[in-house]
Amino acid sequence: MNVDQPAQKPIFTKDDFVSSQEVRWCPGCGDYSILATAQRTLAKYNIPREKHVFISGIGCSSRFPYYMNTYGFHTIHGRAPTIASGLKCVAPDLKVWVITGDGDGLSIGGNHLIHCMRRNIDINILLVNNQIYGLTKGQYSPTSEFGKVTKSSPMGSIDYPINALCIALASESTFVARTTDTDPRHMGMILERAMAHKGTSFVEIYQNCIIFNDKAFGPVTGRDTKEDRMVFLEDGKPLIFGKDRNKAIFIKRLQPVTGDYDPVKTYPDILVHQESGVSSHHAYLLTQMRYPEMPVPFGVFRAIERPTYDALLQNQVDQAVKDRGAGDLKKLIYGGQTWRVE
Repeated sequence: MNVDQPAQKPIFTKDDFVSSQEVRWCPGCGDYSILATAQRTLAKYNIPREKHVFISGIGCSSRFPYYMNTYGFHTIHGRAPTIASGLKCVAPDLKVWVITGDGDGLSIGGNHLIHCMRRNIDINILLVNNQIYGLTKGQYSPTSEFGKVTKSSPMGSIDYPINALCIALASESTFVARTTDTDPRHMGMILERAMAHKGTSFVEIYQNCIIFNDKAFGPVTGRDTKEDRMVFLEDGKPLIFGKDRNKAIFIKRLQPVTGDYDPVKTYPDILVHQESGVSSHHAYLLTQMRYPEMPVPFGVFRAIERPTYDALLQNQVDQAVKDRGAGDLKKLIYGGQTWRVE
């Protein structure tokens, strides 16, 4: 059986991945949904718990490793991708997950995140985006909207927000997706796709901070509005949405626009999703679709194949050992040019 595909007869249950630690998030926090979905997803695979490692930085979502009954590492602010990169390179058989937030991953950790993705290291990055600093009690974050009034921006933020998916695409991440905490079924599907992908998988998860930024995504993902304001991406299929499935995305002068859709008609300018395109132009176009002007896309924006950094590195190591032998660490340290300081 391919371990990267769900097992026909799973030997684990969700409870096998639930740790003994008390979950200490605010009641109603969207992180509960993300945690439960991750636990259910891992239980579908016959991969031993000790083969999974969850690595986080600093923030509310970064408490994740405590609550997973796997190996884990709660690192320092913004540096989870760095630790994960090193671990994957020395232990390529592990399934390595990075849990970060919009502050941890896109502010102090932005540089680390970019270089992890451009190297295409075979790890899964979950960026939990609630457009606020929750752990430090409600300051604006890199993804907060312009004019956001918070404790650190009482007159409104004058920073223009970062688009997390644009950063991933610009860094040439080979798998880029978006999901939301309010749709566990869709989130589970995205996590399965991320696990199966060879290379860096980057998943942005819209998450509700009930205390400091409640209903930030409500206008888009709310129960009464989502059908008209969310569009789900399916490879090779047109972007159709709306409660009655009567609206679609079209391309006019290289720009996406909405319009009426009739399934019996043919539309040469309708936008058909292409997640495996060599160029990232199509995926980038989708990242520019924002509410209220456009419905917001959810799903896999891009999924391509490219050699991974960790595999290429191992090839170099194997070749060096073949050409020069296994080497002797003690001889390396004490041999060659040495000097004494007196």
